[in-house]
Amino acid sequence: MEEKLIRFFHALDRSYFIEGANKVLAPFDRPVPIGYGQTISQPSLVLYMSDALQLNKDLRVLEIGTGSGYQSVFLAEFAKEVYTVELIEDLSRKARKRLEHLSYHNIHYKIGDGSLGWKEYAPYDRIMVTAAPRLMPHELIEQLAPTGIMILPLGPGGNQVLMHITKDAQGVIHEKRLLDVSFVELVGAYT
Repeated sequence: MEEKLIRFFHALDRSYFIEGANKVLAPFDRPVPIGYGQTISQPSLVLYMSDALQLNKDLRVLEIGTGSGYQSVFLAEFAKEVYTVELIEDLSRKARKRLEHLSYHNIHYKIGDGSLGWKEYAPYDRIMVTAAPRLMPHELIEQLAPTGIMILPLGPGGNQVLMHITKDAQGVIHEKRLLDVSFVELVGAYT
């Protein structure tokens, strides 16, 4: 794991991304509710997924599920540009305010069905999905650039597998199972 990523992880105050009474849960390595049936992922998993994406400052990243903006800040810190899609308008608006306050200006925001991606700016070098579709979202595969990487939880609620998807230079898709996870389900075309 890259030292820069680990340093950033330890320096970032997770409580900034959590509101109300749940702020006290910020130090714990567990998911925390953020409203609307959504959660902020456990910190160790955000670190693991960010590392698996192999980020660098030349990459354009599509994020599906802005949520609180906690995962978004890792993407914005280590990639060139982030395109983030959130279905719930209130979450998107609050995340944008937080991230702009932290001076991240390389993030583009969209409110809509993340399972369909953001075709207008495709292809993307990396795709991070932070809610679980039941089926592989083909629109996201199509929006992944050759030599790109996508990380996503896949499967029904409570019984998912974190997948590492790559597309080689010829456009052939390769899938690798990373670990068992439990994410909120992705709401949209692939639920």
